[in-house]
Amino acid sequence: MSRNAAEWMQQPKLPRSHFVDSRIYTDDAIFREEQQKVFNKSWIIGCHESELPGAFDYRTFHHPGGTPLIIVRGEDNVVRSFYNVCPHRGNTLLYDPVGNAKRITCIFHSWSFDTKGNCVDITREEQGFQKRFCKADAGLREVRTQIGFGGFVWVNLDDGACTLEEYIGDALGMLEGHMSMPLEVFHYHQVEMRANWKQWHETNMEDYHNWGHVVNRTTGMQAKGHFERKWILYANGHGSIDPMKIDYSRYKGWEDRQDQNLPGLRPGELRVVDLFPNTTIIVRATCIRIDTSTPIGPSHTLLEYRGLGIKGEPAAERALRVRNHNQFWGPFGRNLVEDVVFVEAVEECNRDGAAKYSVVSRREEMKAQDDALLRHFHGEWSKRMGRPASNPVNQMAIAAE
Repeated sequence: MSRNAAEWMQQPKLPRSHFVDSRIYTDDAIFREEQQKVFNKSWIIGCHESELPGAFDYRTFHHPGGTPLIIVRGEDNVVRSFYNVCPHRGNTLLYDPVGNAKRITCIFHSWSFDTKGNCVDITREEQGFQKRFCKADAGLREVRTQIGFGGFVWVNLDDGACTLEEYIGDALGMLEGHMSMPLEVFHYHQVEMRANWKQWHETNMEDYHNWGHVVNRTTGMQAKGHFERKWILYANGHGSIDPMKIDYSRYKGWEDRQDQNLPGLRPGELRVVDLFPNTTIIVRATCIRIDTSTPIGPSHTLLEYRGLGIKGEPAAERALRVRNHNQFWGPFGRNLVEDVVFVEAVEECNRDGAAKYSVVSRREEMKAQDDALLRHFHGEWSKRMGRPASNPVNQMAIAAE
């Protein structure tokens, strides 16, 4: 039956871990706090090593915590990251999204830095500073950087954080045999979305939303064993689900994916891993997709999509992977547009408080359409934020969760 205003605003009659307050998606103070407590203390993918193929190649990256970064491969082949900030007057150093620079030179006063972060030139240094300040005092702020699983370049702004290996734990184990070969990015595009970054990541963490995808309803949800797969939860908010085989030929005009499957995969096999806070890796038969979300504001998110293939593979195999990837996740693919429609519609209802709560209470013994990973994610978020997602204005309530 319908509800009146008072009934609509009441908390769901569920355990607190089974619903979240919509203010976690819209409140500006909460957003600023999670930039510091979640993103600035997590390992985040900045790019893939194939995007920096040669010495002095760089990529600029706007870290989800709000800090602009430079990721650059040095003459010694080591990939390092630095604040994209001149230590002189705080000017942006590099403006282009990608490029090659033996020297990183500030356009404001022409101070220069090398790819190890050393200041190598201060214009009129002796005349201006005498002995009070010198190049040794003006190095760039380096950020912890590591090339990890699959060739991804990970960064962490917290010098005291755990190692990348400790942070990931066993979460990527189900992908190791299928992404151990040298990979390279063959497709990249961005989408600006009017929604909160968590709303996007939530769609990647619940199988239940596949009812909204035309292709997934047809090719995956009708496949044998789809609903029987089990969620696997890992430390630090990560999770995955049992693999399955998809029948792509069920969708009119598509062919089944029987050829050039990635090493170790059955024809048509799908494997998915979600990493806290903002990354999803999907290995889908012939291709690999990774998406990351960068929050710009509480209701404004930048999505970055990458498609990866095997480095050096024949042109015909690469063309197949590109076609298969873009059928789903390219700018005109089926799933991308539908997912953006879903989350922007949710954001519209959250924005002015029309939707008070989001229910994550499906329990199906950890099977595919259980909300287990959503609860796991929000539990990790609550722990890091020191406030429960079900009651985010009450920081003391976290102790009772």
